[in-house]
Amino acid sequence: MSASTKANHQEAREITSEALADWISDARDRTRALYADIDDARWAAPYLAIINPPLWELGHVAWFQERWVLRHALGRAPLRADADALWDSAKVAHRRRWDLPLPSRAETDVYLQTVGDLVLDAAASARPMTPVLRYFLMLATFHEDMHGEALVYTRQTMGWSAPRLAGLGAGADRTMPGGACAGDVRVPGGRVRVGAERDSPPLFVFDNEKWAHDVELRPYSIARAPVTQREFAMFVDDGGYRRRELWSDEGRQWLDRTGAEHPVYWRRADGDWERRVFDTWVSIAMQPDRPMIHISAYEAEAWCRWAGRRLPTEAEWECAAAGAPIDLDRANLDLSRSDTVDVGAFPNSESVFRCRQMIGNVWEWTSTAFEAYPGFERDPYAEYSEPWFGDHRVLRGGCFATRARLLRPTWRNFYTPDRRDVWAGFRTCALD
Repeated sequence: MSASTKANHQEAREITSEALADWISDARDRTRALYADIDDARWAAPYLAIINPPLWELGHVAWFQERWVLRHALGRAPLRADADALWDSAKVAHRRRWDLPLPSRAETDVYLQTVGDLVLDAAASARPMTPVLRYFLMLATFHEDMHGEALVYTRQTMGWSAPRLAGLGAGADRTMPGGACAGDVRVPGGRVRVGAERDSPPLFVFDNEKWAHDVELRPYSIARAPVTQREFAMFVDDGGYRRRELWSDEGRQWLDRTGAEHPVYWRRADGDWERRVFDTWVSIAMQPDRPMIHISAYEAEAWCRWAGRRLPTEAEWECAAAGAPIDLDRANLDLSRSDTVDVGAFPNSESVFRCRQMIGNVWEWTSTAFEAYPGFERDPYAEYSEPWFGDHRVLRGGCFATRARLLRPTWRNFYTPDRRDVWAGFRTCALD
């Protein structure tokens, strides 16, 4: 066991066994609820490169929990002889997942239930719970949380209705006070700490957050809020997708490959732009101050060139986010709403530098390539970070579908810069 792994096992020591059991149960209940209303005909979705087959994804969630908790941490035998051949994402290529002889929906649900019950029994009977078991219980729970978010954007990709979860409703989205949140704030820069602190870590840390290190930042000005739909529509209407001088070389290649002329899920209707929110078309003019969402890094960069701005670096973003609360009363998280809210909502969400909604609502692209921090050591789940270093881009902050318990200021999300199916927007910095 590496020194890094030992340290991470110790990080998971603070949460009580009872609270952890609640998280495990809650994650499994959420997974089931996210697809409970989808009929069997729609489960047989056609191949799409940007999502997993829904049936495969659910089996993978259970397999991951079994693999790391029951088999790795507790040394138990596999529940299914074919489990690794079906659901090991490191060995089963994305395209193959659509052609596998997967168990039926009913069988998959039984597998989810069986694994979940065994894991809860293991958590309840461990007296005391070892740091190793606690670590892998948390790893599996957070992994399920991340796939839960992926299941939500699968519903968006497929044009299905918004998830039907207790407490979730579009009415709250329409009535919440909001509006714009214009202007920049000045961040003094200097030597700042980036990453998770080794001496006082949070409950859990992924290997790509390890460990905190000093970064020198020049003073900079960063927007108080993400770019809005109104602001991005001005770029589109000004021919932004046709003005190739605004796009990077990679961005122009992306334009040629996709033929994009406007953001995904947008359309013209009666002279105005509309955005598809799950299965419903909503006027951009009626929600001008919602943050831009479902945007690739290339589109964000083109808007920045058009506006004379730039994306923040990862370190600049983390510095500006200092003190931002991770709280359902002060952030749009946990699917407490079925969509984004205005960038001016949650005035009590501000960081110490007065940046608003740096946690929740939309993931925010940065200009930083996803790379290892100094002294990186991979954790037991080796496929989580290391395979994606170099060709992915860092996003920060979380979105309306992200579980609050998953987030912290040092949490690093990462996607290839061409992705626009995910819940991503962006905020910008001034060109100094």
